[in-house]
Amino acid sequence: MSKKKKAGIVIGILFIVALVFGFIIYRNIFTANTNFAEKEVYIKIPTGSNYNQILGILKPFVKDIEKFKSVAEKRSYSENVFPGRFLFKKGMNSFEMVTALRHNEPLNLAFNNQESLEKLVSRLSSQMEIDSTTMINSFRDSIFMKANGFNEETILGMFIPNTYEVKWNISPEKFRDKMANEYKKFWNDERKAKAKALDMTPEQIITLAAIVHKETVKSDERPRVAGVYLNRLKLDMPLQADPTIIFAKKKNDNDFNQVIRRVLSGDLMIDSPYNTYVNTGLPPGPIAMPDISAIDAVLNAEKHNYIYFCASVERFGYHEFAETFEQHGVWARKYREWIANQGVKR
Repeated sequence: MSKKKKAGIVIGILFIVALVFGFIIYRNIFTANTNFAEKEVYIKIPTGSNYNQILGILKPFVKDIEKFKSVAEKRSYSENVFPGRFLFKKGMNSFEMVTALRHNEPLNLAFNNQESLEKLVSRLSSQMEIDSTTMINSFRDSIFMKANGFNEETILGMFIPNTYEVKWNISPEKFRDKMANEYKKFWNDERKAKAKALDMTPEQIITLAAIVHKETVKSDERPRVAGVYLNRLKLDMPLQADPTIIFAKKKNDNDFNQVIRRVLSGDLMIDSPYNTYVNTGLPPGPIAMPDISAIDAVLNAEKHNYIYFCASVERFGYHEFAETFEQHGVWARKYREWIANQGVKR
């Protein structure tokens, strides 16, 4: 056999080997390697995880973990891991998955209508890496609260219900600072000027807005309800807000999960600074997390002479308003008769 022919055979063999090797590389890198039915899943890598722990987290979502490891190690991922929330799409190959693990995807964090800091923290921690104990301790840090003008009774008011973009593994300190900054942005010059015109601080506005929020779900009625409470404050008259009695009972019972649909006469004597039948002025802090429409309803309260209101039995969800106690008594009797007929005891 001639040298030329031998050289051709060697070249041919090398070519075949190269093809096989290239096919193996291609198969390892560029063929689909996911193992889930959904269109996409989010992989959560806890803070402090090492490479081997991450492989264990990924294994249920990866069809061939050895293929993935081969690509991950070639791309130096095994030496450069970090925590976060990462998006895997169905049909991704190993190369794409390694790329995805380098892009910590933010989440849209939403919260509203929480009655206590504990319930808020429970809601938040279910969406984030931070555990509830660490989170609540961070919020209640005395130095942080004092620096931002809050105390244990008012700190719930710092959280303006909305949707916020945050990293799943954000630290508790960075998260609380972000919420404090969002609060400051919410209280722009226009809102602060309106609060000042009412001779109230932003914290007092939120405390009153929480009562308005609980009194009516009808956003178009909230400015009128807010006007009633502002009139009572001007007259140094007790607010006599049933939602504060409900809050006081829940707080005294240490049970914010109980359902109270009716305030009883005995409840009006509950010993609590949140009892606005006994105490004049605002309670020491918000009884819930008011939404933005309730806050703006106080800032843009309707000017009128009403000092009483009662749930309407003809326009459900709305209220009947009165300037005198005699007018109010008519509506109140109708409501008491209606609720008694419904058989609502508590």
